[in-house]
Amino acid sequence: MPDAVKALPGVLRWRLGDLTVTVLNDGYLQGSLDLVTGIGSDEAGSLQAAGFRAQAPRITLNAYLIETPGRKPILIDSGMGRFGGDTLGRVPAALAATGVKPSDIETVLLTHLHPDHAGGLILDDGSAAYPNAELVLHRAESAHWLADDAISRAPEGARPYFENAQKAVAPYGGRVRTMTDGEVLPGITAVPLPGHTPGHTGFRIVSGSASLLMWADIVHLPAIQFKRPEATMVFDVDPDQARAVRKRMLDEVSSERTFVTGGHLEFPALGYVAREGGAYSFVPELWVAAQ
Repeated sequence: MPDAVKALPGVLRWRLGDLTVTVLNDGYLQGSLDLVTGIGSDEAGSLQAAGFRAQAPRITLNAYLIETPGRKPILIDSGMGRFGGDTLGRVPAALAATGVKPSDIETVLLTHLHPDHAGGLILDDGSAAYPNAELVLHRAESAHWLADDAISRAPEGARPYFENAQKAVAPYGGRVRTMTDGEVLPGITAVPLPGHTPGHTGFRIVSGSASLLMWADIVHLPAIQFKRPEATMVFDVDPDQARAVRKRMLDEVSSERTFVTGGHLEFPALGYVAREGGAYSFVPELWVAAQ
């Protein structure tokens, strides 16, 4: 594929009541079926094939821009930034396509501190990519990754993740706010979804009668985890809890016909979840319905 085509920013604006929610695609992480746990690799491969996905899965990454009349813009997550390869780090170009400058961003809501969500907080020189923004994250997430002894108590193989999380947050100094649940900004409510990480958090965005649940990393591989919610990922800090939370959320959003999006749903990543016996499927919102 020509570089000029690969470099095109992935941006979709969506009207949500009085708000505008823009999906900012950061690219994809080239993965493998070795990342999948909880089910056998043969079954995972069969599900990928049935879903017309490659055997070596590409894990989509998305961040979100929220624009509200009379307020400065908000981001949910920041993409991989400097921590990724050539297929990642596209949030800055996507944001530029919207006409919003990094200095305009007032708040960055963080679902969790894995590098594909927090790495874009800093530039190549380690300075803040969003120099005027406050960071907001769950208290348990801060305690897990940012405590003074977090790196020393981490398993040796996981220490780079802790180091990168601390590097990403460091330039924001005193502009970091922790929360547990409830309304974090007008119209935006934190939804704790622990398991993937201790403070893994979704955000429910409401404007009038319209709402959208950004469920963070409830699903990484749609072709696999909608059909087999039991499937977990090697990235899950507590796989059993992550599995239970995913099952609960899929049951809830399918029963309530909730409009959802997620950090790893394939772009443009807006839609609904339908129940299919003991499994589920993702039903994308039709783009022609966008306003």
